[in-house]
Amino acid sequence: MPSLMVFSGRSNPALARHIAKAVGKPLGNIEIKTFSDGELWVKFGENIRGSDVYIVQSTNPPAENLMELLIMMDAARRASARKITAVIPYFGYARQDRKDQPRVSITAKLVANLLAKAGADRVITMDLHAPQVQGFFDIPVDHLYSSVVLGRYFKKRGLKNIAVASPDVGGIKMARAYAKRLEAELVVIDKRRPRQNVAEVMNIIGDVEGKTILIVDDLIDTAGTLCNAVEALLDAGAVKVCAACTHAVLSGKAIERIDASRLTQVVVTDTLPLRVTSPKITVASVSHVFAEAIKRSYGHRSISSLFDIDKG
Repeated sequence: MPSLMVFSGRSNPALARHIAKAVGKPLGNIEIKTFSDGELWVKFGENIRGSDVYIVQSTNPPAENLMELLIMMDAARRASARKITAVIPYFGYARQDRKDQPRVSITAKLVANLLAKAGADRVITMDLHAPQVQGFFDIPVDHLYSSVVLGRYFKKRGLKNIAVASPDVGGIKMARAYAKRLEAELVVIDKRRPRQNVAEVMNIIGDVEGKTILIVDDLIDTAGTLCNAVEALLDAGAVKVCAACTHAVLSGKAIERIDASRLTQVVVTDTLPLRVTSPKITVASVSHVFAEAIKRSYGHRSISSLFDIDKG
């Protein structure tokens, strides 16, 4: 059987180390340099011929993270790796998944094409912004769900009189999965977005009076949507609001908004490195979920038990 080897790019080396440890393999030796003009250079420091290579790299900004992944896969293909799997904890550019106005790119499809062209045989990722992005790939995609970890975290807290809220209509399926796991009611926040990164809460669908609310979403970017939702829920009679969000992008004034809001706690995963801390932010690791997916993929076993999908 070919050997299993795990390598990491520079976007999130801490998560890659934890994944490799959980897999039971040392993190592979790879050398990555950035030249003075900005060009990237990659060299595998050990023989990978005939091996199943798993490359851990999120594609969050800057764009060098995506370019680095493409170059690593190209190098692995040219070094005669038997199979190359791109392990992408956070799949950047997934939000640009449709042509919602004239003369714009569908960047999620572009990135899917680039990954396959660079040499990826399979992709393992978590909580895509839109699950249908899987259909942009012409190679297999294993889509993992952080609710396995975040749902367990809040279930252990034993919250009473709880309702799970989706910050928009598009997140209802994720919120329903949490509500089912926590045996909670479901609430939907109807909003409109006048322009990018600006959200305005319009209406709350469901009963929040006297309840503890858990807002669930795939990512926190500027935290505008989250903080607006918190204020609307509390004004509508909720007693406390927490949040569970997979990807902590936290751009712009996100941390300041979270600290200034009436949000009690937000739990995120380590798919992205948390560069700025806040007393309101807790990090839960998903390394063991990715490690189990890698082991099952390598052993040609089903990983469907890792999927947390609400089929109702």
